[in-house]
Amino acid sequence: MQALAWNELARLTSWGKDYENGPTNSQSMLRPFGQAESAIRVTLFRDNHAWCPYCQKVWLFLEEKRIPYRIAKVTMRCYGPKERWYLAKVPNGMLPALELDGRLITESDDILAALEAAFGPLGKPMRAITAYRQLERTLFRAWCQWLCYPSRSAAEESRSQQQFEAVLGQVDQALSASPGPFFLEDFSLADVIFIPYVERMVASLFYYKGFNVKKASPGLARWFQGLEERGTYRGTQSDAHTHCHDLPPQMGGCYENGSPEQQQCKAMVDNGPWDKLPDCDYAEPQDAVQEALARTLKHKDAIIEANCIKDKVVVEEALRRALTNLTLPLTGRQDELCKATNKDMAVACLYIRDRINVPRDMSVWAARRFRDALTKTAASLGQPVSAPAIPMRDRFDQLPEQFRHYSRVAGA
Repeated sequence: MQALAWNELARLTSWGKDYENGPTNSQSMLRPFGQAESAIRVTLFRDNHAWCPYCQKVWLFLEEKRIPYRIAKVTMRCYGPKERWYLAKVPNGMLPALELDGRLITESDDILAALEAAFGPLGKPMRAITAYRQLERTLFRAWCQWLCYPSRSAAEESRSQQQFEAVLGQVDQALSASPGPFFLEDFSLADVIFIPYVERMVASLFYYKGFNVKKASPGLARWFQGLEERGTYRGTQSDAHTHCHDLPPQMGGCYENGSPEQQQCKAMVDNGPWDKLPDCDYAEPQDAVQEALARTLKHKDAIIEANCIKDKVVVEEALRRALTNLTLPLTGRQDELCKATNKDMAVACLYIRDRINVPRDMSVWAARRFRDALTKTAASLGQPVSAPAIPMRDRFDQLPEQFRHYSRVAGA
């Protein structure tokens, strides 16, 4: 089966999104919410790849409150050097930062307090949810103790798990006391505070410990179902593959327990099937394939140039073959497969697969479909191949600078 040409692939998708006025999305640089740009009082400085949990917290607050704001994207040190213009503004490079009426604010809690004072609370005010803020920090510490420190024995590993599960039980009780899926009667700042790290806990504990947070906490499972009904959350939501590989350099390391269950969970995150993962429970949107295709076509030149395979003709062919396989449901040729014809082509596919980022590049289901197509294309060679491993100490393979020229040409 021959790979489709670029113009043939382009005809298969009309997917598009209004980044400024449509649903919450990672590609936006301006969110006016009906106001004139000249009247916008807020600029959010967040990380380029949407990895930063504290940025996600502020981002969600702005979206939920529909506060008009601009976005400026900044490199995190774990994947590259800070921009000079940002260090001139924030010398320590801390993220997030926010300008409100020309006043610069850092520290996410200080930012939320300033936004609350200027635009009103999201549900109950911050001072009324102190107990929830403390519970979130207790859960965070128990997670870090289990995930980010190597256990010297099976007994120590078990104690760390038990300590985490004990705090998780407190979170479950707090959610069970609410009449709805959220911590309070309606969605509120209490939920915003929990979202970033609990999302990362679900992913990382599944991958590194073989532990399913949602199975262990029915309250959190229901909470996530409620969150996924909100476009604001789904626009900021990441997936297990992204988190499990962006966390180690941010956290200073994440440690596997080596159990058979953990190894099975790890293999599923890395190689699929991705629709069996606990990171996302909502049904696949009808346009997931079209989204994956449109987003890849928009940035294909950067994707090809950044690949580890030096022969870009081979990478270009590999990408077209993978996209041809991605679009088989659209062309009605699902009984066929456009196969990789050499090892470099298969490696190129796996390299791309391992560096798809959610939500930076596309949404959860679009990424699942694209990863699946890339995996099948590589496997069609009929012999085992592997791409360069994803780095653990840093993620300089994701350096924004290597994409910026192409991004300026292609747009968001």
